[in-house]
Order: sequence, then C-alpha cells, then structure tokens
Amino acid sequence: MSQTSETIPAHSQDPDAAELVVLVDKAGTPTGTAAKATVHTANTPLHLAFSCHVFSADGRVLLTRRALGKLTWPGVWTNSFCGHPAPDETMDAAIHRRAERELGLTLGPLEPVLPDFHYRAVDASGIVENEVCPVFCAMVSVDPRPAADEVAEWAWIRPEELREAVEAAPFAFSPWLVLQLAEWTELGA
Repeated sequence: MSQTSETIPAHSQDPDAAELVVLVDKAGTPTGTAAKATVHTANTPLHLAFSCHVFSADGRVLLTRRALGKLTWPGVWTNSFCGHPAPDETMDAAIHRRAERELGLTLGPLEPVLPDFHYRAVDASGIVENEVCPVFCAMVSVDPRPAADEVAEWAWIRPEELREAVEAAPFAFSPWLVLQLAEWTELGA
C-alpha cells in the first residue's frame, strides 16, 4: 500500500544550500569539499554518498518515490533513502541524520551490504550522479513520516516483489537502486 507524504515540520527544514559534500578520488580518498547545491551538474565530480534500505520486522523493505521537486530523478521509485556525509561526519552519523530528516525514522543498527558500491548515471535532464556510495540496511518497527520535499510516496513491499518490479520496469526506478539490486543479487541476498 502506497502512502503519500505530508509535511512534517520537525524534519522538513534542511539547509541544503549550506550543506557540503565530500569530494573523493577513485579510491574513495577525500580530496576536498563542494556545496551540495552546486555540485550536481552535467560534470558532477566524484563524491561520497550512501544508500540505505530500511526493513520492517516482517522482512518488507521500504520503497520511496522521490519528490517531484528533486533535482535528479524526480518522481522515480528508489531505495528507502540516500544522502551525503558531511566533512568529518562518520557514515553512521550521516545515515542516522538523514533517516530522521527524510523519513522521520530512528534506525536500528546499520549493516553494510555493499561497502564498495559506486556508480555514475545521467538523468534525463543531463544532470550526472557520480558517487562512491556504500549501501547499508537497517530495521525499524514503525512507519515513516517522510518530509514532503524528499518523498512523494512510500510503500512497504516484499524484496522479491521489488526485484520483480525492477526487472519488469527498470525505467520506473532510480538507476542506483537497479544497480544495487543487481550487485546484491549476485552476492546471493
């Protein structure tokens, strides 16, 4: 069942304009920083990010549909949430911060599932995502309360249903989700 997001003031105010992303080389070593508001262009430099897949106690995964106002891939379905660690912020802290900001969720322990994931993809608008993007899983026991500027809709679905949907219509999903599922499946997950 799909749910539509509503504005939740407690986590809907995010100063993206002041947020910095960590630039990295191909080995993932930090090389500098750039303003998040200006880094995503047709020539996006390689930078550090993360993806997180949130699971319920009964094994369903939280799928989210990106808000229509998003710069890249607006309106497509994707993993639970993504983000960028700030300079000098641990990956765990960044993931917990973004879970609260985007979904109003407090996560359980994080499990790395694709620690070496990286990808480059070009949106229909010409904007490039170019990320070293480790992938994590976490569990929750409540439904999300997403920020409307991040998430248009959300749904809990069985992992096998997600794989079937991505196989049938990959264009309806974010390219990073499609790639993550392929790598994850190769690992036998």
